[in-house]
Amino acid sequence: MINFNIPPYTGKEPEYMAKAIQNHKISGDGEFTKLCNKWIVDHTGVSSALLTTSCTHATEMAALLCDIQPGDEVIMPSYTFVSTADAFVLRGATAVFVDIRPDTMNMDEKLIEAAITDKTKAIVPVHYAGVACEMDTIMDIAKRHNLYVVEDAAQGVMSSYKGKALGSIGDYGCFSFHETKNYSMGEGGCLLIRDEKNTELAEIIREKGTNRSKFFRGQIDKYTWVEAGSSYLPSDMNAAYLWAQLEKAQEIYDNRMATWNLYYEQLLPLQEAGKIELPVIPEGCVHNAHMFYIKAKDLEERSALIRFLKENDISSVFHYIPLHSAPAGQKFGRFHGEDVYTTKESERLTRLPLYYGLEKEKVLTVCEKIKEFYK
Repeated sequence: MINFNIPPYTGKEPEYMAKAIQNHKISGDGEFTKLCNKWIVDHTGVSSALLTTSCTHATEMAALLCDIQPGDEVIMPSYTFVSTADAFVLRGATAVFVDIRPDTMNMDEKLIEAAITDKTKAIVPVHYAGVACEMDTIMDIAKRHNLYVVEDAAQGVMSSYKGKALGSIGDYGCFSFHETKNYSMGEGGCLLIRDEKNTELAEIIREKGTNRSKFFRGQIDKYTWVEAGSSYLPSDMNAAYLWAQLEKAQEIYDNRMATWNLYYEQLLPLQEAGKIELPVIPEGCVHNAHMFYIKAKDLEERSALIRFLKENDISSVFHYIPLHSAPAGQKFGRFHGEDVYTTKESERLTRLPLYYGLEKEKVLTVCEKIKEFYK
């Protein structure tokens, strides 16, 4: 069987987790959490990075930092994971969905401005497959309309846009370290904070609304409850697992990129023959080989392709069901404008096996079977 995903593992994880236990520091903000936070700051250029229990929680923190209130509106794509909307819906906001671009599957930046009302508070670009949205345009719109930008960079660790790391461009960025991501701690995420002035409040929110972080740094002699917050700290054992991969981040990146490039090279003739479509990487975007997908002609052909691959012991999967068509999406959001591409393109897309350490022979087998299907 060729699995769709196997969580990344370098071999150092048990040693580092054991060290966290020996340090008698298995709760949040221990040695390994600090190492991971520093690595993220160093590699993205943000003022601070705070490891969280999930990307969902990182986005919830961003919603709190943006002071999202009942009645506010937040613009985002419908083609995304539920967490993108949940974080804002929990604060009482309405998710306003706009259509995607068919080339990158990212939110169409040309449709954002028309969706803005006097209730709009933030724009949430989602960098699908680690390929950047058109951030210059989005940041310009946000600046002119005085809106927050929260980057959902769940899939974007080690990706960049015009030389800037994804997650570092907007006011806040959110990473995922779920087991399906390029770098993993099982469950986990990170909030990236662009401007230093927002760090103190972020630390307070993350520490149950207390100024405990300042206490541990010796800046105050006792800590107390100062703001509404929650518990968003991951265990240092989880951070230890992640640190084993961040140490080898470039090696993992190179390995995944080699797989991605092999898929592209092998399947290009099918695209040239008009049978399938391959991913598009716009100029100025450096992606991280988070996923390799192909697009079939339509839903019927995609279903047949997935079935055929399964019969040949290859696990390939479709992706998001657009949020605006889901029961909760209809309850908590609305689609602005016309759904020209969101549903149509989502029904064509199939993700192929891609993970750190995937053998070249298996990639070639997947490609051969796809070619066989299209014969």
